[in-house]
Amino acid sequence: MTFVHPKGLCESSDVGEGTRVWAFAHVLEGAKIGRDCNICDGAFVENQVVLGDNVTVKNNVLLFNGVTCEDNVFLGPNVVFTNDMRPRAHQKLGGDQLLPTRVCEGATLGAGVVIVCGTTIGRNAFVGAGSVVTRDVPAHAFIVGNPGVQKGWVCRCAARLDDDLTCPECGTKHRQSSDGLDYA
Repeated sequence: MTFVHPKGLCESSDVGEGTRVWAFAHVLEGAKIGRDCNICDGAFVENQVVLGDNVTVKNNVLLFNGVTCEDNVFLGPNVVFTNDMRPRAHQKLGGDQLLPTRVCEGATLGAGVVIVCGTTIGRNAFVGAGSVVTRDVPAHAFIVGNPGVQKGWVCRCAARLDDDLTCPECGTKHRQSSDGLDYA
């Protein structure tokens, strides 16, 4: 069963079982929301947004048209996605003119992250609080700063990897791949 708080607004009919929409959150008609998502207070989900299963959207996150988040993505408080590289008040672009953004499975975006449109955040990547992402992020990359730069690698469990790409917490070994890191 889907739960919508009495002070939340969910206009979409495409919302998966177990998803919760909390107070003052607004999900527009046409948005596609997977199972077991948690859309917290004050979040805004525009009508051409796609969220996979088990996505956490913390307070005050802004998801605009063209954003896709795959399964198990975590969006920290106040994450903002853009979708227009040249916004002007007098120039209204249609959905096909906006640049899409993809957040791949298992990625984490910390509090206050800004994602510039047209980028892909790789599987299990971790973008630290307050970072501004201006280009694609490889799978398992650890990104911080403005503009965001890679400072290392992270495991699926979110621990920073050793120099030999082994997780000091869970012992998982990783190897270089065409899109960043993969499991060894």
